[in-house]
Amino acid sequence: MGFLDGITVVTIEQAVAAPACSMRLAQAGARVIKIERPEGDFARGYDTAVAGQSSYFVWLNAGKESVVLDLRQADQVATVRRLIAQSDVLIQNLKPGAMNKLGLDLQQLHEQLPGLISMSIAGFAPDGPGHSRKAYDLLMQAESGLSAITGSPEAPGRVGVSLVDIATGQFAYEAILGALIERGRTGHGAALSVSLFDAVAQWLAVPYLLDRYGGSPPKRVGLAHPGICPYGVFTAQCGQGFILSVQNEREWQRLCAKGIGRDDLLDDKRCKDNESRVAHREFVDTAVQQAVSEMPYVLVQERFDAADLAFAPVHQISTLKTHEDFHTFDVMVGDMLIQLPRVPGLNTTEPPARVPELGEHTAHVLQQLDESQAQQS
Repeated sequence: MGFLDGITVVTIEQAVAAPACSMRLAQAGARVIKIERPEGDFARGYDTAVAGQSSYFVWLNAGKESVVLDLRQADQVATVRRLIAQSDVLIQNLKPGAMNKLGLDLQQLHEQLPGLISMSIAGFAPDGPGHSRKAYDLLMQAESGLSAITGSPEAPGRVGVSLVDIATGQFAYEAILGALIERGRTGHGAALSVSLFDAVAQWLAVPYLLDRYGGSPPKRVGLAHPGICPYGVFTAQCGQGFILSVQNEREWQRLCAKGIGRDDLLDDKRCKDNESRVAHREFVDTAVQQAVSEMPYVLVQERFDAADLAFAPVHQISTLKTHEDFHTFDVMVGDMLIQLPRVPGLNTTEPPARVPELGEHTAHVLQQLDESQAQQS
């Protein structure tokens, strides 16, 4: 049970962005019916890491019901229409124009179903010239400029997860929640759309503002903060890397006096405020590194904790599963019980959700649909 219990979602989705949105709806208690083509969502084939299934698909689709329908067949498109008529939300991320070609015109659906909430996800917004283009996560990282401020000074880089897809799914989820609240007040649905480009552009607001109004776009500085110093990786005597973050002048004073024993830096004009330290980053970082390189990491921890400084070790992804603050919830993949990272803010202690096999729920869902319509006639 969740706060969306009783809400039914039909989703014609593939890859990551739309499934990320419907995943959140499912985790919040909605019933999510995932329409798949006969060969399945192509994300099923990304890898075979989790009990023979794709890591992406396992993460994004637990708790959904898989219904296989061939949308090239008119009778099966009619079945989708019947499912949509009994749902609250429709999500789709097919290529722009594909829904109309399939005979699922969104404008007509809204005219026939005034309470329907639809969410269309594409690479670019429908009011822009790029709307018909194909778009994927890394393409949008590059086109938006995100990759230009990510990576080392020598080369741009990709953010280590599908950040644009995830952001898009989250914005779509939030928009649907808002539309459900509004429908509760007015009785009217909504035709919504979210684009990958708009989603990443919103998350790039600070670099955009720095460039447009400050005339100084962020530089690529690797594992460091381009606008705060010191804020980056340092290495203790034992070789343990850690990130130190100094957010204000009080923390800078405590770092110098208690953390690294360099009171002289407090009188150095190159360190008088954050802007000065950023301008003289090499000098500041060298001074901090020289101090911590003479301390084992356990001493760094003791001193920095005593000085109430923010720092964290640089770990490998393999250490996440054993981190003392890492929490999980259970999911069934076939006959195997696996653990996924806990969903912040939601109760995930319910009985384990299942990752659906391709078409696992087709017969059951269609039987329910027939029975429901028989009762209404």
